Amino acid sequence: MGKLLEMAIAETAKLPEQEQEAVGAWILAELESERRWDELFKSQDVLAKLADEARQEHRAGITEPLDPDKL
Repeated sequence: MGKLLEMAIAETAKLPEQEQEAVGAWILAELESERRWDELFKSQDVLAKLADEARQEHRAGITEPLDPDKL
């Protein structure tokens, strides 16, 4: 185990049990999310296809500028 992870676990162990459980659930959810993204984009072909579709939609005028204030 890496030193940074050891430090994080040691600090988490000092928290009340309910907060420890929340941290554990968050970590597991993040790891699962990363696994799903990795699976979805395991092939660069999929990512290239999505990029092509986005460019076609932009050229067709069916996209809108991103407004960070509306996120």
